[in-house]
Amino acid sequence: MTIVLHTADGLDLEAEWSAPPAPRATAVLCHPHPQYGGTMRSIVTSALFEALPGRGIACLRFNFRGVEMSEGEHSEGREEPLDIVAALDAASARNEGTAGNAGNDLVLVGWSFGADMAFAVDDARVAAWVGIAPPLRFREHVISDDARAKFLVLAEHDEFRAPDDVEAEVADWRNTRVAVVPGASHFFVGRTQNVVDLVADFVGGS
Repeated sequence: MTIVLHTADGLDLEAEWSAPPAPRATAVLCHPHPQYGGTMRSIVTSALFEALPGRGIACLRFNFRGVEMSEGEHSEGREEPLDIVAALDAASARNEGTAGNAGNDLVLVGWSFGADMAFAVDDARVAAWVGIAPPLRFREHVISDDARAKFLVLAEHDEFRAPDDVEAEVADWRNTRVAVVPGASHFFVGRTQNVVDLVADFVGGS
């Protein structure tokens, strides 16, 4: 289902929503860097959007500002967290009235640039964060000391930042778990099912 998000600074963003009848949780999916071809239809984001509803998890994916049909311009990560808050607004609204409000366990799931943007959003509605191959370079990560759960899914052969380097940087983050996908590159070609399984298990149990 196509929906429109509304940001606090007045932009309309393209988004899609997919949900099972009684979701256990909701994943808000944040795509990779727009200036390197990233959209909500990129490989990992699409794999999650297609698979998670079948695992009992509602999904909202969206295009950051300036991408495809979303209004505005890319702001090098300065304003993109506003786009994520707009996605949380929409996901929260769609889950109102669900049985027991179970779907209101909102988890931010970002890949690459999207992970860095997700880690820059400290919103009370977020139950947990998932960062898939995060560079940890685009924004300050305000959630490092947060007690809520964080899960990093790293690629063994990441071309942009080695998993050992990422693990060292997050070693003192609170309530943070790391998994490394064997044989994977930053783009997880041929390894997307591994990512889906890891994310589904984490989000469903968050």
